[in-house]
Amino acid sequence: MDKLIDKMVDTRWFMKIVALILALFLFDSVYDADKELKEINVPGQQDSAIIEDVPVKSYYDTENLVVTGTPDTVDLSLEGPKSHLESAKKQQNFEVYVDLTDAEIGSQRVEIKIRDISDKLDVTINPQYADVTVHEKVTQEFKVDAEFNNSLLGEGYTAEAASAEPKTVKITGAKEVIERISFVKATLDVKGPITETIADDATVRVLDREMNKLDVIVEPQAIRVTVPVKQLSKTVPVTIVRNGETQDGVTINSIKLDVNEASITGREDILNETESVRVEVDVSKIEKDTVLTLPVIIPDGISAVDPKTVKASIDVSTEENAGKEEEENTEEPAEETQAQAQDQEVTKTFSSLAINLAGLSEEYEAALKTPASGRTSITVTGKSSRVQDLKADDFNLYLSLADLGEGDHEVPINVDGPSGVDIKPDAGKATITITKKEEA
Repeated sequence: MDKLIDKMVDTRWFMKIVALILALFLFDSVYDADKELKEINVPGQQDSAIIEDVPVKSYYDTENLVVTGTPDTVDLSLEGPKSHLESAKKQQNFEVYVDLTDAEIGSQRVEIKIRDISDKLDVTINPQYADVTVHEKVTQEFKVDAEFNNSLLGEGYTAEAASAEPKTVKITGAKEVIERISFVKATLDVKGPITETIADDATVRVLDREMNKLDVIVEPQAIRVTVPVKQLSKTVPVTIVRNGETQDGVTINSIKLDVNEASITGREDILNETESVRVEVDVSKIEKDTVLTLPVIIPDGISAVDPKTVKASIDVSTEENAGKEEEENTEEPAEETQAQAQDQEVTKTFSSLAINLAGLSEEYEAALKTPASGRTSITVTGKSSRVQDLKADDFNLYLSLADLGEGDHEVPINVDGPSGVDIKPDAGKATITITKKEEA
């Protein structure tokens, strides 16, 4: 056997065959057909893709500088092997950035770059360049103006000034932008109608003179805004209005109310015009001393009154009573009894009397601010015999404007009327605005 092997080894063809076998083994261990195919750029496997809205990161000295003009996002156009494209689109583990670490203050054009993406892909960035401005960074403290839409208030309610907590905020931005700040506002965004005090968070807005929003950093971004809300009210006198004619033989000596003032609520303009509320007494139905519970009557626009009713005590004299008294006491003459009835003190109210203007120089013109209606009521007190026949035409209400110049003035309301009675206007003073007439 050994001799046979030696003889084969010595054979030339045997050695060639062995060498060929070894060569094939070596080739198989080095050559990978699949790997070679993968490395070949086959035209059919090339592809392209677009990735939109890729964020752009900026590198610069964030402690001392502010950069404007850098686009928030860019679009990428990619070309290359399909497998690399799909990986880039799905993972997006690359970064698009601008390097401003060595930038100086001022305007400049910088290239937008990309990194950490396969070198087998051709990348086009759109836009490829950005015109940026590097600013000095500034932080200042500003007072916040808290705001509230008053039109959301319920009818008959008013709001005091809105307050902010905290009252100031720190605003950081480019020096040039900080210098443009004109308004720092926090507006409460709520739904109406509002009938009670409200408090909520509001976003701080930073605006320039033209009310354009400025690109700055606000700390804190939201603050607490509180708006105190209360119901509009006013205290006015309750006046007595007599309706109808007294019956024959009946004399109303006096009508007295258990409450002489009432609190009214409503819109501010209506409250300003309202000088009194009233109760109406139908004297045609009164035959004897009585106490009536009467509703308090309010003008249109007044939403509530307190109290809603009052008690009126009515003192009455009648001829029948006078005859009985004469029978019981013959010493007292009938004429004296009638005189006593006429000497009773009574009160009578005249409503909505016009206020006239007197003594104003011809070069001026005047307008009443309060009472805005230009009218008020008066209360007349005196002997029954003197008061019962008085009429509204017996009185003249006026403001003496002599020697008054331009501007707003508070002027006493004067009343001319019959003697022997006490006359008191419900509104003691009026506010008037005097302006110069325009030349024709």
